[in-house]
Amino acid sequence: MDDRVVIALFRHGITEANKRHAYLGWTDSSLCPINQNLIKVSAGYELILSSDLGRCRQTANILFPGTTPDASKDWREIHFGKWEGKTYEELKDNADYRSWLEIPFTHKPPNGESFGEFTERVDRGWNKLIHRMLDEEIRTAAIVTHGGVMRYLLSKYAPEAKEFWEWQVPFGKGYEFSWKQEGLRRGERCTLLREVPLTANPSG
Repeated sequence: MDDRVVIALFRHGITEANKRHAYLGWTDSSLCPINQNLIKVSAGYELILSSDLGRCRQTANILFPGTTPDASKDWREIHFGKWEGKTYEELKDNADYRSWLEIPFTHKPPNGESFGEFTERVDRGWNKLIHRMLDEEIRTAAIVTHGGVMRYLLSKYAPEAKEFWEWQVPFGKGYEFSWKQEGLRRGERCTLLREVPLTANPSG
């Protein structure tokens, strides 16, 4: 019996705020027209999940037409608080912002989330997903989420150990994690990781 379990992570399409390099956490922004290059995902996943923010739900509708993703706040990007929608140029003279750039894993954006609060939330969503997959014998699931969520989960579960910022998660790309069922249950790193391109023309 094949006891392989697969979870795929897909980053939402590029937005207008992303194009101007603004901090985009819980604030939403419209997808750019370039996202028409996103292609339908050919692999059939039994369960589709998504961040509850519009840019992820819209991307899920493009990637998985005709499905209704199970949307949750657990899969949101980190909350940048008062820095939401602002760029480096707008914030570079702010002392709190400079401190956050130096120690982002311990310093908290004003009215935002600390890295610890962010990862605790993502871990909560992940654990709920794992329990559901094991209880309901679901073998394949896909999550449409954000760059920070993907970097965190890659740093924690990819076969090769890398730091958070070492992972490249461009728009138009996904990653598929594979485990043996017992390895997933025990919270081990996955046994296989592969990239899943999501654009017909990745250079576009």
